[in-house]
Amino acid sequence: MKKILVLHTGGTISMQADEQGQVTSSQKNPMTLVSNPLESIQVTSLDIYNIPSPHVTFSHMLGLYQTIRENAQSYDGFVITHGTDTLEETAYFLDTLDIPKKPIVLTGAMRSSNELGSDGVYNYLSALRVAADEKAADKGVLLVMNDEIHAAKFVTKTHTTNLSTFQTPTHGPLGLVTKRNILFFNQTEKRTRFHLDRIEGTVPIIKAYADMESILLDSLSTDQISGLVIEALGAGNLPPTILPSLRRLTKEIPVVLVSRCFNGIAEPVYAYQGGGVQLEKEGVLFVKELNSQKARIKLLIALNASLSGQDLADYIQG
Repeated sequence: MKKILVLHTGGTISMQADEQGQVTSSQKNPMTLVSNPLESIQVTSLDIYNIPSPHVTFSHMLGLYQTIRENAQSYDGFVITHGTDTLEETAYFLDTLDIPKKPIVLTGAMRSSNELGSDGVYNYLSALRVAADEKAADKGVLLVMNDEIHAAKFVTKTHTTNLSTFQTPTHGPLGLVTKRNILFFNQTEKRTRFHLDRIEGTVPIIKAYADMESILLDSLSTDQISGLVIEALGAGNLPPTILPSLRRLTKEIPVVLVSRCFNGIAEPVYAYQGGGVQLEKEGVLFVKELNSQKARIKLLIALNASLSGQDLADYIQG
């Protein structure tokens, strides 16, 4: 029998809708009342938090990481129930740290526990099945919802309310949950992992747009921020109007670039003023395939792991 530790953190999966349809947190987590029909799995549940996911901080994420490490020898796998708004960030954060080589699965719901067609219990039981499957071990942190298995590194929320909101651009899901089987048809890549006790620093995100002013970059003081993430245009290009401000910043802090496009890879291709080739020469670091919220986490973790210079560049761009 597989022993799975479930860490409940709150979110829609743990909420209920009132008579007006307004969804709020419940004092009693309804997920703790779900009976376990899976005879081959022994579940231990812990209400570690009870907060909506926009309230989640790095302190909460570190608490999950520490709890998993402390219980690594006692359980065969872990399931985390989580609100969907920042689920991908918690998943990626954990996936970047020194987690045990056991299944770690996050899940959530798009409909609260008492709404018509609620998906929480089904996603929860699917996550338990994946966490108990030996094939899920050493694949990093996984997200299981709507019968799909996704890698924490690439998955993202794509719709405000649809049940199939979580998608993996470019790659597609790692696998599927069927009625009888857990199927994996893609592999996760090896990761550089860090053991950290705290996360410090500030890394804002700025999105590029047509006819962009430099006011946002001008307002940033390198005394107050540790780095910067820019959502650039296309393959990794910026309006020339912001280049003087950008040069000022790259001289003092790491500036990381991702594409604002949903699919594809940011890379230095265009050689015109503000194009990726020029940005790379200015010291901007290109992140492959991550969205801006995950690139921010990657940079913060690298800085807290004391990476600098070429080591920092290699990790960010690797």
